[in-house]
Order: sequence, then structure tokens, then C-alpha cells
Amino acid sequence: MYYRLSQSRFVQRAFNTKRFLDNLSDRIKSASVWEVVTAAMISVAGFYFAALSVEMHRSLATSAYDFGLYDQGIWLLSRFHNPFVTLMGRNLFGDHTSFILLFLVPVYWIIGSTSTLFVIQALAIVAGAVPIFLFTRNRLSSEAMATVFVAAYLIHPATVWIALENFHPDSFLGLFIATALYAAFESKWRMYIVAVLLAMSVKEDVSLILIPLGIWVAWRKQLKMGLFTAVTSFWYSVVAIFGIQRGINGVPFRNGWRIPFGGLSGSIKTLFTDPMAMLRYLVSDSRPYYVLQLVAPVALGFVVFPEVAAIAVLVIFTNIFSNFWYQYHIEYHYSFVVVPVLVIGTAFALGRLRKNLRRIVVIICAFSTLSCAYLWAPLPGARTRVSYNGSSNPAVIAARVALSKIPNDAVVSAYHPLTAHLARRKRIYVFPVPFKRALYGMDAFATGDILPFTNDIEFVVLPVAMDDGMQQTWREVSAQFAISYANEWWVVYQRKISG
Repeated sequence: MYYRLSQSRFVQRAFNTKRFLDNLSDRIKSASVWEVVTAAMISVAGFYFAALSVEMHRSLATSAYDFGLYDQGIWLLSRFHNPFVTLMGRNLFGDHTSFILLFLVPVYWIIGSTSTLFVIQALAIVAGAVPIFLFTRNRLSSEAMATVFVAAYLIHPATVWIALENFHPDSFLGLFIATALYAAFESKWRMYIVAVLLAMSVKEDVSLILIPLGIWVAWRKQLKMGLFTAVTSFWYSVVAIFGIQRGINGVPFRNGWRIPFGGLSGSIKTLFTDPMAMLRYLVSDSRPYYVLQLVAPVALGFVVFPEVAAIAVLVIFTNIFSNFWYQYHIEYHYSFVVVPVLVIGTAFALGRLRKNLRRIVVIICAFSTLSCAYLWAPLPGARTRVSYNGSSNPAVIAARVALSKIPNDAVVSAYHPLTAHLARRKRIYVFPVPFKRALYGMDAFATGDILPFTNDIEFVVLPVAMDDGMQQTWREVSAQFAISYANEWWVVYQRKISG
């Protein structure tokens, strides 16, 4: 009886699998020209992002911040260790509540390559193009126009830069936010809830995009679902910062220094007592140029009906309000979350135009997308380039040889590009740590003091050509070490055996 039942289940599974494959085959055969073009664009972009980021990693163009620290943290989790990341002196989830990284742990059980995260990142980014295509096709009743907006997403400068600038959990937000918007428009509320919850798992500050999204959903689509989004994301951020991070770190918020005018109270006071000073600050440095880089790829097409694109306003304002240089420069990961909102917001706005006018604006958007990609995105043939030596460079090859001399379980302090290739161990530090504090621990600005575990360092890996600061630090401790390996570019030092 059991045998017959098992056999029946096997036959049923085989039948279901065959039916799925047949349906998939029929769907592929019936694909339109524009669906094929879109699929090709997504595939090419994914391959480019993955291949170039892997090559940059192999070329020593990555570092502890922000690749090595994630690689070490996930590796520790995959070995069931406490994810205290010694590269930054903080717990992985005390730095950011990026619980989405837990889904990557099983990958580390199967694949041993340090390039794994870059491939995953590339796939996550380009996957965000799928809901954008589906939404735009439905909104504009045109697959050709949908393809244009997929391109606007894939080659937006912020998209290309996050794909090539180390690794960041933020790269998942393109998929999650685009899916949430698509699901909201189609009233696919189960899909919407999953996308929102996954977005919250990426980072504690994702409420900056989810609260406005929730307000819009409550206003335009469904009151209860919108309130659920806004309230849940707000309280999750509160719990993440003041509960989880405080429980792990002992302090709730480490980035207050990014708020200008002496902090939040000082900023509020300035806003009311000297609003012109606030205005001058918001248009200072390259902040206006940064905003232009964000909105120009879609030719500001959203301005005719900006209600969806306005969901991005809080993130954009936060970035230009910050005195942290990286937040208001397109080359870093802080900007990517607004890209799907601006692209979908533009498609939404164009859906309210007459068809003849809509075509004109879409053509303008296509031209603007290509122009901005040429100017600001590091793509083949573009004006902007990423700088790296190449994996066949003699210094890079020599680095791989030097790193091979270090035992897998050794405690190491190394030059920062090398830490990205040594991260999968319990203890690894970015030189001059621990001999002198630098970007280590809860206070990112604490420098100079000697940390108490200097005697634990077994190996140090440094370039032959060191700057003055590195040379000074090394002179103070070099007597404790002897050269175990050296080549033209790199030196591996090993602690001397006392006695």
C-alpha cells in the first residue's frame, strides 16, 4: 500500500514537472520581440555586473569596507559562530540590522569562492527589472515603452555603481521596492506584504522609503495595507535601532555625527532661526548636482504627476541633508533605493498623458537615459571609468602568492585591499589595527590608541611601498616580527617565537 502511494506521488510530481516545463517552453516560444529584447538586456546587464565586479575583486579593487566585513560576518554565521566582525570591531547586526544576509548563509555551505557575493548582488539588482517591466507594460499598454524603462533602471548611474562598488545588502532593495510597487498597483497583497517584509530585513533605515510608500498605498489603494506598511516599518526601525542595535552595541545610534548644525536639535533650531543658512547648506558642495544625476536619467518625466515619484523624496532629502560625503554622491550605495521609485513613478506619470504625447516623452526619456549613462555610469564606451589594475597585473599575482603563505586559521593584520581575500577566518584586522586604532569599534573617529590584543597577531601582510603613517606604525612593532615571505611588492611577516 505504501509503495503504491509513493509511486503515485512520484508519478504526480513527474507529471506536474512536465506540465510546468511544457508551459515554460510554450511561454518562451510565444515571447514577443520586446520581451526577448528585455530578457537580453537583463541578461547582459547581469553578466556585466557580475563579471566586472568579480574581476575587480580579483584585482584587489575591493576592501574590508564594504566587502570583507560582510564576507567575514556571513562566513562566521555559516560556521555557527558569533558574527563579531573583527574587520570593523562590531557585530554584523550591530552595524546594520541586515537580516537578509541570513538567507545567504546556505550558499556559504555550498560555494567556497570569495566572489560569490558579487554574483548574488548582480542577480538581485537585475531581478528588479522584472517588476518594472510588468508594471510599465500594464500602465502604458506597450512592451516597447516597458523596455525603455527597464533600460532606465538597469543603466541608471546609481544602479551601475552599486553593482560595482564592493558589496552592500542595499542591492536587494531594487527588487523588493519595485515588487512592492508593482504588487500595490495590481492589488496583489500577498506579494506586496512579502516584498515589504523582505525590504525591512535589508536595513534599519529602509523605513525612509517604506513610510512614504505606506502613506501612498493608504491614500490611493488600500487604507489598511498602507497603514500596515507605514506603522510596521516605523516601529521596526525603532526596535532595530533602539532595541536590537542597542542590545548588541550598548548604544542605540552611532551616526548622529552625520546630522549637521550640531545634531537634530541644532538643525531644527537653524531651520526656524536662520532658514537661509539651512538653504545654503542644502545647495552647497555637489548636492544639487547629485540630485540632477538621480532624476535626469528619466528626464524628470515624473513631474507631470509626481505622486509616486514623491515616495523617494525622504531618502533624497536625507542624503543631501547629511554631512557624510558619501551619501550625496551617486557612486555609493545610498542612492540605489530611489531608482525603482523614480522609474516606476515616471511610467505612472506618463500613463496619465495622451498617447501621442506619451510617445514623445518616452523618446525623450530614452535619450536622457542613454546620455546620463554615458556621462555618469561606468559602462563600456562611457565617459566614466572604474579604475583597477586587472587580475593579471604582476603586483596582483604577487599578492595572491603572498596570501597563499598565510594559514587559514591564523590571526592576521593586513593592508586593506588584501583583507577582502583573507576575511574568512575568526580574526582578521585592517592594518594598523590593532597596533593603532583606525575605523575600529563603536566610535569610528577614535584613533591612535593601541588595542589590547596586539600580541595575538600572528601574521602581518604589507606592501613594500608604505606611506609615512604605515611606516611609522610598523617601525614601532616590527621588532616583534620576522619576514617569512617577500617578493617585489609584498612582505609577509610572522611573529617571532619567544624564548
